[in-house]
Amino acid sequence: MDPLSEVLSLLETRNSYFAGLRAGGDWAFDIPAPVGIKFSAVVEGTCWLTVEDAGPPVQLHAGDCVLLARPRRYSLASDLSVTPIALADVYRVPPEGGISRYGEADDFFLIGGRFSFEDDAKLLLDDLPPLIVVRGHSEQAAILRWALQQLAQEFSTSLPGASLMVQHLAHMMLVQILRLHADSYAQGAAGWLAALADPRIAAALNAIHAEPARRWTVDDLAARCNVSRSTFALHFKRKMGFGPLDYLLRWRMQLATRKLRRSDASVSAVAQELGYDSDSAFSHAFKRIIGCSPREYRAR
Repeated sequence: MDPLSEVLSLLETRNSYFAGLRAGGDWAFDIPAPVGIKFSAVVEGTCWLTVEDAGPPVQLHAGDCVLLARPRRYSLASDLSVTPIALADVYRVPPEGGISRYGEADDFFLIGGRFSFEDDAKLLLDDLPPLIVVRGHSEQAAILRWALQQLAQEFSTSLPGASLMVQHLAHMMLVQILRLHADSYAQGAAGWLAALADPRIAAALNAIHAEPARRWTVDDLAARCNVSRSTFALHFKRKMGFGPLDYLLRWRMQLATRKLRRSDASVSAVAQELGYDSDSAFSHAFKRIIGCSPREYRAR
C-alpha cells in the first residue's frame, strides 16, 4: 500500500456528516468553525467563499470543490454585499431528503460534508493549508466531476444505501483532492504531501511504509532514492522538518496507537511487531512521541 493510502486508512473517522443546501435570490450564511475537515462541492450556480484568516474571498462555480482543513469560521454568499445570517437558522427546518432550502429560487446547490478524525490524523492534517480549492473545469478534476455527479444523484433519489454511497463518494473525492494538491506543490515546498511528490524522498517513504519494522539506516534509505547519504539526509530534513529516522519513529508510533486501540494485543506483541527487542525501548520511544506510555494510552 502506498504512503498516502496507508495514512488515509489510519484516519479513523470519529464521525461524518453530509447534507445538501439549495438557495435562491440574495443570501449569505455565516458558518462556525468546523470540527475536522470540511468538504464542499458546488453542484449548480456560483457563490462567494470567505474563510477567516485565509486571504480574500474566492468565487466558486459549478464543479468547484473546497477543502477546509483548519477550524476557521467562514461564510458563503450569493453577493458579498449581503449581510450573513447564521446557517444554523436555515437548518432548524427539517431538510427534505437531506437537502435544506433557503429562498424561493433554486439557482444554487451545494453539497457539504464534515469528517472528524482521531488524533492519528495529525501527520496528514497538520501539513494542509487552511483552504484548498480545486476548480471543476481543470483537466485534473475529471474524477471529481464524475464523483460530484454521482453525489448529486444520490442526494436527489431515495435509493437504498444512499447514505453509504454518499460517504464513500465523499471519501473518494477527498483522496482525489489531496492527490491534486500534492501534485501542485512547487519544487521548494515543504511538508509530508510535498515529500510524496518529490522523487528524492518518495522512494524512502515507500520503503519505510512497506517495512516499518526493519532496522533502516540513513544509508539504506539513501540507496533506495539513488542519492548520496548526505544529499538525502539534508534534503529530507529540509522537506519534512526532521530526519528520516525520526520519520520512521513517528510512523511506527502511528501504527502502534492504532494497534493499541483496535486490538487486545499485548504491549510486548505490539513492540515486537514494530521491530523493538524490548518493551522498555518501545515504551521509551512511544512516550517520546505520544507523551505517555503504551499502557496509559490504552487505558485512556
